[in-house]
Amino acid sequence: MKKILITGAAGFLGSHLCDKFIKEGFHVIGMDNLITGDLKNIDHLFGLEQFEFHHHDVSKFVHVSGKLDYILHFASPASPIDYLKIPIQTLKVGSLGTHNLLGLAKDKGARLLIASTSEVYGDPLVHPQTEEYYGNVNPIGPRGVYDEAKRFQEAITMAYHTYHNVDTRIVRIFNTYGPRMRLNDGRVIPAFIGQALRGEDLTVFGDGSQTRSFCYVDDQVDGIYRLLMSDYNLPVNIGNPNEITIADFAEEIIKLTGTDQKVIYKDLPVDDPMQRQPNITKAREILGWEPKVDRAEGLKITYEYFKSLPEETLYQQEHKSFEKYMK
Repeated sequence: MKKILITGAAGFLGSHLCDKFIKEGFHVIGMDNLITGDLKNIDHLFGLEQFEFHHHDVSKFVHVSGKLDYILHFASPASPIDYLKIPIQTLKVGSLGTHNLLGLAKDKGARLLIASTSEVYGDPLVHPQTEEYYGNVNPIGPRGVYDEAKRFQEAITMAYHTYHNVDTRIVRIFNTYGPRMRLNDGRVIPAFIGQALRGEDLTVFGDGSQTRSFCYVDDQVDGIYRLLMSDYNLPVNIGNPNEITIADFAEEIIKLTGTDQKVIYKDLPVDDPMQRQPNITKAREILGWEPKVDRAEGLKITYEYFKSLPEETLYQQEHKSFEKYMK
């Protein structure tokens, strides 16, 4: 049985990856310090012989006994409300954490895939974004702690690949959504659905002309799996190229939820990207991958998930603190 270490295992994407690799017959070691993750996301895995969980911060030395075939490094705050509240931890997990896991991969002869992000492109001057684009990033702006952590993560990963011959993969993840997202984490889809469920007006930052491209979690996980199993070691965009303006997306959510809220507009946060659309030519040609889940279908599943959460989850104060961190 192949053994894989998944960091950030109790997070949104990490928990779905645990499910995927257990389904594929792997022994999964989940690791998370639970600073943003939630054990409820992996409750259903405890008790399985092929799953074990380690409560650990990968910014500190990482030890795994015995053989290890693969590592997925998904330990990082990923939502604005998280990385703006805990900037130092965000930088450390992208730098020290990645360094520790690269050392582990080198020692074990394991293949390591790191979770990078479309945020390495910053507020892009090229549209759609290809993997060859170097980005337009403000390293000292409020988003810099996340953007530069991920850019450094890519750099040190390629250095270990080139200098130490470590077998590495880099996925650049574009906006992904689905069940197990935190309702009040500051990202677009949970923010809009949360406001609709609370009967609040939907908040659009800026004039709503900025665009995003949303990929359903099952598609994202499939793309990550294919990349890990491929022979390609340069970055690959995994995302849905179906682009939509935030203003139009707010209207989609209102229609989906059957609510009658208005859309209200507030100032655009600092360095918020105006366009976000992946060029997925490499994913199509190298991995044979493209998204399959239509946005309407994925949003319906996600909305039903959020509706099923306990009512008190709707009114946690986390959602109210996003704006002050973006000033």
